[in-house]
Amino acid sequence: MAEHPSFTLAALLPIGGITGFLKTRSLPSLIAGVTLGVSYGYAGTLIKKNQDYGTELALGNSVVLLGSAIPRIIKTRARAPMPLALGATGLLASLYYQKKVREFRYGV
Repeated sequence: MAEHPSFTLAALLPIGGITGFLKTRSLPSLIAGVTLGVSYGYAGTLIKKNQDYGTELALGNSVVLLGSAIPRIIKTRARAPMPLALGATGLLASLYYQKKVREFRYGV
């Protein structure tokens, strides 16, 4: 069941990246959305097949998502909804997957 958030983000991030590109012609949004979406999809597949490093990859993706949102949250002074949503999603996914990494590694 730990793969569910990865597959959800794998579907949503490319849609968001494409939407961001169509709205603002932001090539970084397109590249980041599609790349992170593919990476989350791969992480979800690894997790589902119980293979190594799936949760670690999902955690890394989550940290990247959070890290990419922080400068935009600061730039917009936390008034724009999209950077806030991306930041919150990245934070929640990071917390979830760090918990999963600890459970799988240490049985905690």
